[in-house]
Amino acid sequence: MTYSAEDRSTATQTYRVRIHNRQRGTVHEVQVPGDRYILQSSENQGATLPFSCRNGACTACAVRVLEGKLSQPEAMGLSPALRDRGYALLCVSYAESDLVVETQDEDEVYELQFGRYFGKGKVRRGLPLDED
Repeated sequence: MTYSAEDRSTATQTYRVRIHNRQRGTVHEVQVPGDRYILQSSENQGATLPFSCRNGACTACAVRVLEGKLSQPEAMGLSPALRDRGYALLCVSYAESDLVVETQDEDEVYELQFGRYFGKGKVRRGLPLDED
């Protein structure tokens, strides 16, 4: 079931979301209403998860969806290509089914998204910040 922005406020379905936090080696299982952000609902139930901006602009709260479906209409920090590969930002994601997700390393997601543009040279020792 997919909710538009108008009917999110009336959504009553609650979903089971299992979050594997790779950075901490923990697993959280939470109940998330379909009209609430997954990150905020999880925190309200005691889960400690990575985040930064809470606006869908960075990749600190990035996860890989292993099972289930979610919606993330406000996730401007993820390219359509990464979304198609199963990546999501929990801070602006709504569960649309029961889910199993796994947190990702922010740098890893950043590299997947922007790596083709940066770091083309071979740096052997540090970054060449000054001309010596």
